[in-house]
Amino acid sequence: MSKTIEFLKARRRRIVMSLAGVIICAVSVGIFKLAALGVDPFQSLMSGLDSLIPIKFGTLYVIVNVVLLAFSLIFDRSRIGIATFINLFLLGYITQFTYGFLQSIVPEPSMIVRIACLIVGIVIICFGSSLYMTADLGVSTYDAVAIVMSAKWKWGKFKYIRIITDLVCVVIGCVLFVLAGNSIGKIPTIAGVGTIITAFFMGPLIDLFNEKIARPLLK
Repeated sequence: MSKTIEFLKARRRRIVMSLAGVIICAVSVGIFKLAALGVDPFQSLMSGLDSLIPIKFGTLYVIVNVVLLAFSLIFDRSRIGIATFINLFLLGYITQFTYGFLQSIVPEPSMIVRIACLIVGIVIICFGSSLYMTADLGVSTYDAVAIVMSAKWKWGKFKYIRIITDLVCVVIGCVLFVLAGNSIGKIPTIAGVGTIITAFFMGPLIDLFNEKIARPLLK
């Protein structure tokens, strides 16, 4: 009985960490969007789609992720878990709310405010990612794509496949952004310095949060 209770407590803790991680990541994406200095690669794709398709971002995010979920369910469902669905149904709507709320407070942010938002966004997305990843209750549907290509299809090492999928997302996102009527000069707002940082330099900060906060929470 005691082992069952401990298991249930650990499971509940992991679910809470996954939920908190997704919420924090969603808020961070809203902050990134206000900064307009580039978002992470997948959100670059979403920004391009959002510019072109006239439906609310939260609903669009769910639709795109349902398509990616179908891909994972067909080819390798082992990485799909509770956290996958928390991410799928919550992240887009929380991002939409956060961005709208911040825009109502700071409708025309100065460059100093934008840079500050970028820094804050990077720190909290790393923290949220640490909670989400340490809970280990499933990956996002986008993460699952590179995992299938590397682990299931053996196309190469995960880190290289992930770089390729990230680059594809950024390129497609930028093309869609321009096709939606935006000028090429505005591309850095969805694929800029923030995109480079999130794609290549988040690892050490996530590791720090893993060691100092996320892993101790599981214990």
